[in-house]
Amino acid sequence: MNFGLVARVLGNLLLIEGAVLTIPLGMSWYCRERSAVLGFLLSMGIMGLLGLFLSNIPVKSQRLKAREAISIVTLGWVVVSLFAALPMVLSGAVPSFADAFFEAVSGLTTTGASALRNIESLPKGILLWRSLLHWLGGMGILVLTLAILPTLGVVGFQVFKAESPGPAPDKFTPRIAATSKILYTIYGLLTLIILAAVRAAGVSWFESFILAFGTVGTGGFGIHSDSLAGWSGNNQLIFTLAGAMLLAGVNFSLYYDLFKGRWKQVFSNTELRWYLAIMALSVLGISLNLYGRVYGSLSETVKQAWFHVSSVMTTTGYATTDFDLWPSFSKGVLFLLMFVGASAGSTSGSVKVVRLVVWAKVVKREISRVLHPQAAKPVIINGRVMPAEVVQGVVSFLLLYFAVFALGSLVISLEGLDLLSSMSAVAATLGNIGVGLGAVGPKPGFAGLSSASKLFLSFLMLLGRLELFTMLAVMSPRFWRE
Repeated sequence: MNFGLVARVLGNLLLIEGAVLTIPLGMSWYCRERSAVLGFLLSMGIMGLLGLFLSNIPVKSQRLKAREAISIVTLGWVVVSLFAALPMVLSGAVPSFADAFFEAVSGLTTTGASALRNIESLPKGILLWRSLLHWLGGMGILVLTLAILPTLGVVGFQVFKAESPGPAPDKFTPRIAATSKILYTIYGLLTLIILAAVRAAGVSWFESFILAFGTVGTGGFGIHSDSLAGWSGNNQLIFTLAGAMLLAGVNFSLYYDLFKGRWKQVFSNTELRWYLAIMALSVLGISLNLYGRVYGSLSETVKQAWFHVSSVMTTTGYATTDFDLWPSFSKGVLFLLMFVGASAGSTSGSVKVVRLVVWAKVVKREISRVLHPQAAKPVIINGRVMPAEVVQGVVSFLLLYFAVFALGSLVISLEGLDLLSSMSAVAATLGNIGVGLGAVGPKPGFAGLSSASKLFLSFLMLLGRLELFTMLAVMSPRFWRE
């Protein structure tokens, strides 16, 4: 293990994180939030000193192997999350470290679950920092590092592969640093478009930035304890955010294809078609269930159905109403969507549509083999045969995902929650969704849970963001022995 190289990259991560703190520091300075300013300055000092120490550790070799890459990704997310909680604790805005760590992890993993009861009382600098974590974590803090630290060179693909969600990450150019810059260019442009659209809907500049960061990063943090319930009557904003969340759930490589003029390749994409079809069918089913029962207006029914389907499926987690009060069918559809997610290569969490498509094709193939045992039936996605190891990886991921979900639900049930609340709490955190049902629904949130449960759910958020295998590999004793 090249510990020197791992330490150097972690040090650079802390230096980047400390530099980013100047943004919320400026907001707190402008708003004269003295305690928040002090918290940010102390945090920047700690990150700067430790970052400088680690980044200057001697390195024997610049070569980055798979083991070092996995260590960097896993330890990087844990370290960055720990230090992201510092401003909240040192400013006194969030006295409990368990709550602050939960908020930091929830922000960076773009989960959007909150352990706080009175979000409105937080300083504006802290509110901006929470949402800025969405923007940083959405594309990946380590992908950002690769974009601005080309010293890692082409071997940085190991980090990119471990960091990126989905069965097989896309690489547009031979050099991973150039790929990262392309991704962040697309990410930045989409952020600006959403920011302008939200501002045009009559939202203040400050909240427009909060909502833009939360939407493009599919995070869901806001500045109100009731999420977006106060904006429920602003149809322009609600439809804008519903459409923006849908766009954020699309594979970012398809936007690059659009820029290159490869329109046919985009609209024939298997995952995109399934993604849009699942969303449309879910909106239709919930609309039929709600119309006349919960909402008397068809337009209001479609608005609420589309917004919450888009919010849950893209794992953003915004809510304009307490959908825990909806009929069982509608709640059931939303619960199932927690296990779907959006596209691989997007900022969303959960299983991802492409994995479910591969799984469905595997099931279809096995049924076909009952009738034709000798027939060769490869799994084909986008006109290409999926390699056997990729198919096996998808099936293994799904089995492991639902095993972790089942075990996690049993652990959280020790809190004394009912089974639905326990299951939705784990689904909402493991899938980086942020909003559940029952005791962790849109209205109560996660504030009522114990510190132990919050720390366990924070672990699940990190586990889900790193898509299980990366983090579990580091936790294996064999990883450190060999």
